[in-house]
Amino acid sequence: FSGADLADGSCAHPTIPGRVSPLLPANHVTMTKGTGLVHTAPAHGMEDYSVASHHQLPTDCLVDESGYFMEAAGPELKNKNVLEEGNEAVIQMLQAAGSLLKEEKYVHSYPYDWRTKKPMIIRASKQWFVNTADVKAAAQDVLKKVKVIPTSAMNRMLEMLDRRTFWCISRQRCWGVP
Repeated sequence: FSGADLADGSCAHPTIPGRVSPLLPANHVTMTKGTGLVHTAPAHGMEDYSVASHHQLPTDCLVDESGYFMEAAGPELKNKNVLEEGNEAVIQMLQAAGSLLKEEKYVHSYPYDWRTKKPMIIRASKQWFVNTADVKAAAQDVLKKVKVIPTSAMNRMLEMLDRRTFWCISRQRCWGVP
């Protein structure tokens, strides 16, 4: 049947009793990738986040900064690494619920960290956006105290800061921004 037949439908969550998930259209789901009916993980990718935002779905993240399931994921998954024992635990949960239709190895197109050569998990994090002249002025004052090489880059940076209208205060990478 076509996707239009599923419009406004819902399905029971395979491992969380009583949880119902809506069936939603998404432009990034195609007939050439997967089945056309896929899960949405709003906290773990831009396309899923966009779908969730459009439909006012929560973007709760169940994975911590180190790649381990948090308590909100449930006792069966808590403290398990998502890409290691977490995968096996989810498979066992689906089997126990009678919800696993097929299991096969699949090479996912995860982004990889250029330093460690390991897959990265994209995850939403809390951020604060501000739109104030005070932040802009403070950033420009601080930048003027930095020794920039080549010195000609200083003006480019100051101009960029002057054009910036929104600021995101974030600590997404403990080792800094490349």
